[in-house]
Amino acid sequence: MAIPDVIRVLCLGDLVGRPGRRVLRECLAAVRAEHSIDFVICNVENATNGAGTRPKEADEILATGVDCMTNGDHIVDHPEIYDYLAREPRLLRPVNYPLLGKGAHVYAIAQGRAAGVKVGVVCVCGQVFMKAPPNTQPAFMAIEPNVKRLRDETAIIFVDVHTEATSEKVAMGWFLDGKVSGVFGTHTHVQTADAQVLPQGTGYITDLGMTGPHLGVIGRDKDMVVERFVTGERRFLKVANDWNRMNGAIFDVETASGKCRNVSLFSHQLQAAPEEE
Repeated sequence: MAIPDVIRVLCLGDLVGRPGRRVLRECLAAVRAEHSIDFVICNVENATNGAGTRPKEADEILATGVDCMTNGDHIVDHPEIYDYLAREPRLLRPVNYPLLGKGAHVYAIAQGRAAGVKVGVVCVCGQVFMKAPPNTQPAFMAIEPNVKRLRDETAIIFVDVHTEATSEKVAMGWFLDGKVSGVFGTHTHVQTADAQVLPQGTGYITDLGMTGPHLGVIGRDKDMVVERFVTGERRFLKVANDWNRMNGAIFDVETASGKCRNVSLFSHQLQAAPEEE
C-alpha cells in the first residue's frame, strides 16, 4: 500500500485526572476512525489526580491509542516516574530538563494507511512564570539542536511548548517556522482561536486546551477554586468531574516535505454522566 501524501496528526491538550483518562478510553478509538487520524500526541502532565504522571496512569493512556505522551513542569511530582521515563520512549520529559529518558524522539507509525511513516516529537518547557529544576537549559537554546537531530530521520516534527506566557509560545512558533511541521502550546488549559499555518509551512496554535472536565476551573472543582480566590486560603483542589471533553488540534502534514497544509481546532465531548467518586 502506498504511503499517503498527507497524514493527520491529532494533538490533545493537557489531560487532567481520571475524567481525562476516561474520555480517552471511551472516545479516542472512534475519534481516530471518524477523523482518519494517523498519529496521536497528548500532553499528560496532569494525568494523576491533576498533577504529574505515574507509571500506572501512563500505561492506561497508552492503552487508549495515544502514540506519544508529552509532559511539563509536573513531570517531577512523582519520583516513581523516573525509572519509567528511562525505559518508555513514548513518554517524553521536557528536553531542557536534566532528567533520565527522552525529550525528543522519532516514532514509526505502526499500522494503518500511514504505517512506516516516521514522526518526530519534541517536548520543551518554557521559562516565563515557570518553576524548573536546577540546571534547566533555556528553552530556545535546547530546542534547535534537537530539531536538527530529528530532521536527520524525518521531515515530520512536532514541538510541544509547555509554558505559561502566550508571548513565549508565539515566539517559539516564529523561531521554528519552516523547521518543523507543527508547534503547539500546552499548560494553560484554555484552547486558543489562533490555529494557523505560518508562512514557511509550520502549523501553529498557542494552546490546545484541556482533555478532561470543563465544568470547573481549568480542570479543578469550581467551588473550591472560587473559595480559594475569595479567602486567599491555600488548600488542596480536587479535580472536577463533568462536561468531560478532549480539546486540541488536527494537523494535516505532507509526508514528503513535512510542511503543514492545514490546522483545525478539535473538540469532542463525552456524552455520558460523570463517574461516581
